[in-house]
Amino acid sequence: MNTDTLETTWAPRILSVLRIMTALLFLAHGTDKILGFPDTGRTPDAFTLGWTAGVIELFTGALLTLGLFTRPAAFLASGLAAAAYFIGHAPANFFPVINQGDAAILYCFVFFYIVFAGPGPWSLDALRNTRARSNV
Repeated sequence: MNTDTLETTWAPRILSVLRIMTALLFLAHGTDKILGFPDTGRTPDAFTLGWTAGVIELFTGALLTLGLFTRPAAFLASGLAAAAYFIGHAPANFFPVINQGDAAILYCFVFFYIVFAGPGPWSLDALRNTRARSNV
């Protein structure tokens, strides 16, 4: 396989896989907090900071999994992950491995990358753009 094939054929597809898998993991945080699934015993009270984070995780996780309104959803998810790190993890310790904030940092930067890279070809956004171009 040559470099051109990797860049033109596989890189966009793997971007879609990265988006989908990261979004599914993020979505699981929202389903835990808001729907109690899987039941971890960490369901926050309604309208608290944790509950609000869960609603955002649920909403943006679903949108990002589908690749719908990807860039704004990724921007919101990236900001939420940054806030989660600085509010919930960083005060405990400087080192992410110790304060258990490494996942929040990864979510923040992966979603921030997706804001600029877009959803990839396997997304509802790509499907909508294809249909919009064909109707012109």
